[in-house]
Amino acid sequence: MEPESWRTSTRTTGSQTCIEVGRLGDGAAVRDTKNRVGGQLTTTAAQWSRFIIAVKNGHFDGEAP
Repeated sequence: MEPESWRTSTRTTGSQTCIEVGRLGDGAAVRDTKNRVGGQLTTTAAQWSRFIIAVKNGHFDGEAP
């Protein structure tokens, strides 16, 4: 299933690490802005909701390995 439209974060500042999100009927799809034909990750609505909550709670803050 392909989203009708894709959205890039308003916080994107031209960096090389940007993703796009598209709404699906029951969830979301995520893809790399630099490689739009490289595939997408899809989630259910429940999975996407848990991910957004984790982001807002700072679960992924900090330095990358």
